[in-house]
Amino acid sequence: MNTHPPLRSALPDLLCFSHLRWDFVFQRPQHLMTRFAERQRVYFIEEPEYRPGSAELRIQKREAGLTVITPQLPVDHGSEREQLKRMLDDFVRRNVSLRFVSWYYSPMFLPWSAHIEPEVVVYDCMDELSAFKGAPPNLLQLEEQLLQRADLVFTGGHSLYEAKKHRNPNVYPFVSSIDVAHFAQARQPQTDPADQEAIPNPRIGFFGVLDERLDIELLDGAASLRSDWHFVLIGPVVKIESSKLPRKANVHYLGAKSYKELPQYIGRWDAAIIPFARNESTRFISPTKTPEYLAAGLPVVSTSIQDVIRAYGSTGLVQIADEPADFVEAIERGLREDARSRLPKVDALLCRTCWSQTWGRMAELIDDLVENREQKKTRSLVNPLKLSRAAYGGSRV
Repeated sequence: MNTHPPLRSALPDLLCFSHLRWDFVFQRPQHLMTRFAERQRVYFIEEPEYRPGSAELRIQKREAGLTVITPQLPVDHGSEREQLKRMLDDFVRRNVSLRFVSWYYSPMFLPWSAHIEPEVVVYDCMDELSAFKGAPPNLLQLEEQLLQRADLVFTGGHSLYEAKKHRNPNVYPFVSSIDVAHFAQARQPQTDPADQEAIPNPRIGFFGVLDERLDIELLDGAASLRSDWHFVLIGPVVKIESSKLPRKANVHYLGAKSYKELPQYIGRWDAAIIPFARNESTRFISPTKTPEYLAAGLPVVSTSIQDVIRAYGSTGLVQIADEPADFVEAIERGLREDARSRLPKVDALLCRTCWSQTWGRMAELIDDLVENREQKKTRSLVNPLKLSRAAYGGSRV
């Protein structure tokens, strides 16, 4: 449901350039863009896919107002940058209104999109991408260009805000938010999904991408210490070899699940964990799963991720531990905890961190900027006429 009134004039289109594909994992870009699409046209532009054939754009209509665009490039694509620029120019010319907003999740789109002329440029920096495994060597250089060009910079957490706030005059922290009603479904009785129902309790769960952020040694150590617990991991394996993941009888990998399915799975867990390694890829993250676990009514244990400590650990809503023995002990405390004393505190915090409120504040900043620029354009059209009449001593006749 929209919380911010539309502009008096027609809203500009929104071009969102995202390194995260629309159908990968439902997270920050999807939460925000589906809300923008309720009031204006949104074009979600993904990174290219490579396949035999000619260069073209795959265009898919999704939710009302939202279109997903995926460039298709031949394997022997030649000048990739020029082909992408031509396809983007042609699409914008044919489909996009004269007034539009460019919204970036990655600076790697700049080489083939920087030449277009949006009314407003937004950089929603949800992660420190340069710290991720396989980051392109020119990413930092392109990010500096994007930070110089952006009219608004949003960050996915306070740690990222501290890192970026001196590099652009308009940086705003927007921490991980939540669709409270969606995850609160997990507090109600749930039918166990078929691939989980045979797993004994207690179940200690994690959902998210399994990549270089996962502390494999911690997970392996905790599973070894408590062979009577069952660790359930939901999500795709990306950028790490699945053979390196712990292979124990009490560790279960259920693969990727849809956003819609998650409450059914986690509603049958006993505790939730964020077993992230402490490395460069996790230095600035603010995991969205933290408030989602809490909304589901679960006790939560995390490693010492700074934004988790700041928002949830300092209030006692999430327990913090880094070593296997301490991590297990923290889970044990959570399992013994009385949910009735914890949930009122959880609900009081989460009512201030929903995605609709976050989106509304972002939309207001963009709308104000668009409206101010429209007013300046109007004044610039009027003033030259006044000057010309004054110069000639003329008057209206």
